[in-house]
Amino acid sequence: MHVGNSPFFQKPKDDDVKKHGGKSLAQLYNLTKKIEEGIPSGAIYVGYGAEEIQATSSGQITSMQINLDSEEIYASWIGEALAIGVSGAMVMLIDEPEVLTALFEGWNYYRKYLEQTPNLKDKQIETWNGNWLSHRFDKKFDTNNPLNNFQIAVTEVQGNIAIPTLAWSKVIFALAKKYPKKIITAYAYNLSQTNTTLGFINLFLPEVRRLFEIRDALFIDESDSILNSQEIESLETFYNFRNACKIGTIGLKALEPEKLRDYMPKGSMLYSKGLDFKFIDDNSYHIYQLYKIWIIAMLNKTELLQIASEVAKALVIYEANGNKDNRGKKDKEQDANKVKDAKNVRDFIESLTEILEKEKENGEIFKNAVAQILIMPVDNFPLFATLVRFEYTYLKTKN
Repeated sequence: MHVGNSPFFQKPKDDDVKKHGGKSLAQLYNLTKKIEEGIPSGAIYVGYGAEEIQATSSGQITSMQINLDSEEIYASWIGEALAIGVSGAMVMLIDEPEVLTALFEGWNYYRKYLEQTPNLKDKQIETWNGNWLSHRFDKKFDTNNPLNNFQIAVTEVQGNIAIPTLAWSKVIFALAKKYPKKIITAYAYNLSQTNTTLGFINLFLPEVRRLFEIRDALFIDESDSILNSQEIESLETFYNFRNACKIGTIGLKALEPEKLRDYMPKGSMLYSKGLDFKFIDDNSYHIYQLYKIWIIAMLNKTELLQIASEVAKALVIYEANGNKDNRGKKDKEQDANKVKDAKNVRDFIESLTEILEKEKENGEIFKNAVAQILIMPVDNFPLFATLVRFEYTYLKTKN
């Protein structure tokens, strides 16, 4: 792992290399020697402040006398080596025995991977930990053959190959598999030229598991769905890890799909664009299902899918019943678009009312929809409205 200014980043004397039997062993000796001298700094005590006040991490320096023994300093190296690297140059520490044990067991395989992979970038233990944990907590993990199905799509960095950092969402999904009913706490931070602390973040893993429960409720089981667990876990998120932590907790909201806001009614949420979803191929249908499952999980009420579908169907039929002359048909399309483009509850209700003033046959469907949106949290309306938009576009594509 990378510990800035540590003896492992300083060239040892040639005599020390010969004396101790190698460069790394000489560097290790220099580390132990500095620890024995008893002057703690971030170079030997991982995560600690700078040694001098002029350094970039001098904000951690204190005039208080803190008694530190060598065991604690050595433990800081072990602790950092148990950190889980995620995309965005951040790491998480999770004080759960099964997590720590799984990561520790993975160290032996990292050693083998280093030895068997020429030109592999070194000092990536935290990055390895993220990839390993995702593999280790997978349902298909084989204890008799731990490396079975473990594949890392390496990337190229300055002429060498490197282990890619795992998306933070995949680490969360891995933890949700292991702890489907538990809220656990992670400490998020980054140690570099300046140390960054995001703090202690609660991971609401039961919320995350709700995605799979909704999938199973809609499609009976995974075999009946074209959206398998791996496809759900591969979703790209709107929030990067830092911004996800700013929410305060990590759960369903933090896992918002990356481009979902493109299809939310324009003005209903920040960055919403009001675009129509395009059903082009099988992949677009997968994305549509993923968006739909996430929205329903957020709304936490599967009945809202049926209500949204009924409203969408009513709009499609309303358009189809337009007059044969182009003007009448265009007017009905505009009426339907007003409902789909409603950016708030008031606009939505007013648009439905305009349609009911012209045709009464969808009164019960619209009345039921209004009753539901009036009792849901205001923040949930854009999600319901987007669900209507998706179902409308899907029905139009089928027709």
